[in-house]
Amino acid sequence: MLISLPISELKPGMFVERVNRQSQGASIKIKTRGMVREPAIIQRLVKEGVEELIIDFSQSDVPIPRHLQPAKQANKDGNTSTEQTMVAKPKLSDRDLTQATLEQEFLIASTCYEQSMVKLRAMYHELTSGMQVNMELLSDVADAIVDSVFRNPDAMAALTLLRDKNSYTWRHMLNCAILTAIFARYLGYEINKVRQMALAALLHDIGLAKVPQGILTKPGKLTDLELKAVRRHVALGLGMLKGQKHITNMMLEMIVNHHERIDGSGYPRGIDGDKLSREARILNIVDVYAAMIADKPYKKGEESLAALRFLLSQKSAFDQALVQRFIKCVGIHPVGTLVRLTNERLAMVVQGNEDNPIKPKVRVFYNTLHRHHITAKDVDLSVLKDDIKIIGSTQGTEFELNLSRLLKEHLLP
Repeated sequence: MLISLPISELKPGMFVERVNRQSQGASIKIKTRGMVREPAIIQRLVKEGVEELIIDFSQSDVPIPRHLQPAKQANKDGNTSTEQTMVAKPKLSDRDLTQATLEQEFLIASTCYEQSMVKLRAMYHELTSGMQVNMELLSDVADAIVDSVFRNPDAMAALTLLRDKNSYTWRHMLNCAILTAIFARYLGYEINKVRQMALAALLHDIGLAKVPQGILTKPGKLTDLELKAVRRHVALGLGMLKGQKHITNMMLEMIVNHHERIDGSGYPRGIDGDKLSREARILNIVDVYAAMIADKPYKKGEESLAALRFLLSQKSAFDQALVQRFIKCVGIHPVGTLVRLTNERLAMVVQGNEDNPIKPKVRVFYNTLHRHHITAKDVDLSVLKDDIKIIGSTQGTEFELNLSRLLKEHLLP
C-alpha cells in the first residue's frame, strides 16, 4: 500500500517509492527509490530539504503506523466487524490528498497497477482452484486506486489503455475499478463512497473464476449452453461473496445488476431502469467500455472512440445522460492515447479539453513519414494557430511502437 508520510515520520525499514515534496531552492532534487536502512539516510534527506515522501508498505520491513491504519470498531457481540472497519475510515475529501501532476502521479500509479495485476492474477488462479475471495487484498487494491485517482485521475486512466489478451479477465477487473473511481470522482461522489464503488467494480466479474476457462477463451461463437454458463457468473459471484462483511448493499446491487440494461434487455433478471441504481448504471457503462477497448484471446480491442460511439448508439440500453457525462470525463481521446496528426506526426494525449474535446493537449514525438522519433514537444491543439488536427488514434504497432514503453518514457518524471 502506498501512503504519503512527512519526513518526520520516516523510519529505517520503510521503502521510499518517491519524494512527494521537497523544499523550494533545494540544491539536489531527490528522485531515487529504495529501502531506508539506516538513520544516516534520513538525515541526508532532511538536509536536502525533503518534506514528504510516498512509502510503499508492501515492500517495507516495518508495518503501517498505527495512526494510519483504519480504525476497527466492535459490534454488539464484541467482535470486530470488517464492514464497520470499511465504513469507519476517515471521511476524506479531495483536498485531503496532495494533488499531483500527471508525471508525479504516474510513477505511483504505474507501480500500483503492476503490483495490483500480480495480486489479482494470483488471486484469480486461487479462486479457480476453489479458494475463497481475499477481501482484504481487494480492499487494499481498491483503496490504492482511489487514492491515486483523487491525486490525479489521468495517471491511472492512461494505464487502462494497455492491452494484453492473455490477462484479459483480471485486467478487466482492475480497469473497471479504475474507470469507476474516475467517473464517480468526476460525478462528485465523496471519496469513501468511491472506495466502495471501486471495490464493487473489482468484484463484479469474480464469478468468472467458476466458469470453465475454456469457454472464456473460445475463439468462435459460443453455443447457447456455453452462453448460459457464462451468464451464470453473476449468480456464482454472489455465492462467492456470501457472508463477506466488506460488502455493502450498494455494492451488492452494483454487482448483481452490472449486466442489466435500462430497457430490461439485460441479465440475469431482465429488470428495467426503474430498478437500477445510479451506481449500477455507472458500472453498466464502465463495464462495456472497458471490455470493448481491451484485447481478448479471441478478439482485438476497439479504439476508445469506437466504444464511446457504441454507448451513444445504444440509447435504450444505457442511461444516456450518464453516457454523455462519461464521455466528458474520459475524453474523446483519453489521456495516454496515441493520435495521428494531419502534419504526419504521432503524439500522445497528455491533457484533455472538456470545452473542446477534439483539441486536447498532446506531446508530439514521432515522424510517421520518415518513421523515426523526434524531440518531444507539448502542443495545445486548442490554441495552435496552424491548422493541425487529430485524424485518428492508434496503438502504434504499425510503427513498431510499444504503448507501455512510451507511457513510461513520456510520463515518468
